Amino acid sequence: MNFKEFESAEKLRGGYYTPADLATFLTRWVSKISPTRTLEPSCGDGVFFEAINNTKLPGEIIGFELDEDEARKSQERAQTLGLSKVNIRTSDFLGWALEAMNDRTERFDAVIGNPPFIRYQYLPTLFQERAQEIFTRLGCKFTKHTNAWVSFVLACFELLRSGGRLAMVVPAEIIHVMHAQSLRSYLGANARRVIVIDPEELWFDGTLQGAVLLLVEKKVRATDYAEGLGIYPVRGRNFLQLDPEDVFNTPQAINGKTVEGKWTRALLTATTSELIDELIADNLARHFNEVADVDVGIVTGANKFFLVEDETVRRFGLQKWAYPMFGRSEHCPGIIYDDEQHKANASSGKPTNFIWFKDTSVEQTTLGKQYIEQGLKESLHTRYKCRIRSPWYAVPSVYSTEIGMLKRSHDTPRLILNKIGAYTTDTAYRIRAKEGTAEQLVYSFLNGLTALSAELEGRHYGGGVLELVPSEIEKMLLPPPSKITPNVDELDKAVRTMPMDAVLALQTKRVLGEVGLSTAQQDELLSGWQRLRNRRHRVSSEAT
Repeated sequence: MNFKEFESAEKLRGGYYTPADLATFLTRWVSKISPTRTLEPSCGDGVFFEAINNTKLPGEIIGFELDEDEARKSQERAQTLGLSKVNIRTSDFLGWALEAMNDRTERFDAVIGNPPFIRYQYLPTLFQERAQEIFTRLGCKFTKHTNAWVSFVLACFELLRSGGRLAMVVPAEIIHVMHAQSLRSYLGANARRVIVIDPEELWFDGTLQGAVLLLVEKKVRATDYAEGLGIYPVRGRNFLQLDPEDVFNTPQAINGKTVEGKWTRALLTATTSELIDELIADNLARHFNEVADVDVGIVTGANKFFLVEDETVRRFGLQKWAYPMFGRSEHCPGIIYDDEQHKANASSGKPTNFIWFKDTSVEQTTLGKQYIEQGLKESLHTRYKCRIRSPWYAVPSVYSTEIGMLKRSHDTPRLILNKIGAYTTDTAYRIRAKEGTAEQLVYSFLNGLTALSAELEGRHYGGGVLELVPSEIEKMLLPPPSKITPNVDELDKAVRTMPMDAVLALQTKRVLGEVGLSTAQQDELLSGWQRLRNRRHRVSSEAT
């Protein structure tokens, strides 16, 4: 978890300013409709005013900047450039937007800018309320994981006139994070065409946050046909020399399934997307929730206290309350967790013990009482998950399953065959097979189809680590496990000794070949996985 006090000033105010060449490209595109009134909802120090000057963008410019120092810099830059029709307001854009939605005269032909990238929990209470109210006004579902930029884009699009254009720099997470689903759905329903310019590289220095260019044209009439979404992949900056209108019209926009949920489907080739649909129709691709149940791991509220190495168990005499556990990728180098792996983890000093106090008997021992007192000194009993239970150190919902799955992965997720009934914390999930055996499910899970669907359903942030939550896992695709002949020992050895690309190639041939997919179909799925995995890792396509 990230804490506010550990974040930089730039991150807390979302202050990552747009490179001038990107700002100019966006402004060139909106200038095509000769706007008479343009909105810039987060001026910063005025970098877009340079672009406005360079492109001779006509009409009035209304800008907002909450930070007084930045607003002053922005106004001075506009004056220096001789932009006489710029009006900068030192106030909160979202608060103004809520009022403007009721005033039909406050509408714009174009919107340009780079909205602030600020987590909801870092916003002051008033701004949190305003961000949520934007969603409510537009009939959109809100979640408290929502970043400020989502509310900005929603409000800006609503304030566009019919046929107006929005051109903004937004986080690349717009394509896949769950908290942006309301925005994706809203744009899909109300835009004539949506184009995302998706770079291989990072555009902002000093941050791992990927960014994209979002070009949206609003429908003229609500009944107009919505073309949907198109993604325009780019490498380097050469695309900035192109006519932005040509870039906007180049991608084949896809509607339907592409814009109903995450936009990751638009990253696929038409051939790959059609293949996935065929496999689902032929019942050769099953959704995970059809063949298995998934539940979160044990929530302790203080993992460092409840997950300990052998030395801590010995020092405080906790043997009676210590149970085997795993919860990190370093605990599970293969796909099998057994006594041998558990002993290897313990001997290397890893925290392999889950401390489960079922009652208060630990306080009857001298050393055990000292351990409890140590937790009190660290104020663990005041943490939310601890303070709502009695005693605070009695962890609820403790059970193990025959299969586990780590929450995060580098290349692709794996299922772990839990041979010793070890417990897992909330860094992993507890899985139960509903169709076939546990061995069949674990074995059949590693293949090109499932790896590709993990990329389509999951999300990733700075650093490129793939993360999946239960609702996303349930949507993942895999071949029918009951039709697969498993060899988990062989697969376990392969995962431990071979690169994942090689493992997936081998497993795709074995697993998908067994259910009848051709070599060409197998290669199509593997190629799609590699493309999306490399995009997440920010690896150039030239490297594949």
